[in-house]
Amino acid sequence: MTVSRVAQKERTRRAILDAALDLSASSTLVALSLRQVAKEVGIVPTAFYRHFPSIEDLGLALVEESLDTLRALLRELRRTAGTDTGEIIDGSVAVLVEQVRHDHAHYAFIARERFAGPPTVREAIARGIELAERELATDLAHLPGTATWSEQDLQVLSELIVGAMVTTAERLLGTPTGSPAEQRVADTARIQLRMMLVGASNWRSQTG
Repeated sequence: MTVSRVAQKERTRRAILDAALDLSASSTLVALSLRQVAKEVGIVPTAFYRHFPSIEDLGLALVEESLDTLRALLRELRRTAGTDTGEIIDGSVAVLVEQVRHDHAHYAFIARERFAGPPTVREAIARGIELAERELATDLAHLPGTATWSEQDLQVLSELIVGAMVTTAERLLGTPTGSPAEQRVADTARIQLRMMLVGASNWRSQTG
């Protein structure tokens, strides 16, 4: 396959993903047919299969795009911030706000499909969130005061934090970019995360 053919194939794949995001915006993935997507892109239905085996596989690709990017950004932020919890909190919320602004359609897709999508897509979203929780639990173990924490306690705190971030992302979807409402959502998220970490700083794992 020549370079130009590779580039054309990637452009078509991108067009299919974007069309699916647009078409599913007013419903859910389960209501979408590959014929609708193919028509929107301007390809014949059989050409769809050159890129995705099914609509559900297309949905899985969208989930991977959205969650992998966010996890990578948050991992890098935690790496560069070290043990400065204030910097981690402020940076994490800022990253989330920017990502929802930049990839609004992707995060709206995740919010819709998390509960209403096909089973395989719902499971993929749940796995992505669980992976974010495990990665965060690993990083929490390096923060001051957690050296004696049990793995269970680290996991519980990471689930609380990731859950707050997921809820924040869903709230941000309903606010205009740069609006006072968006700022209030971000400020609330920072307060929630600070409360969690202040409480965590006084926590002692139960050993018996």
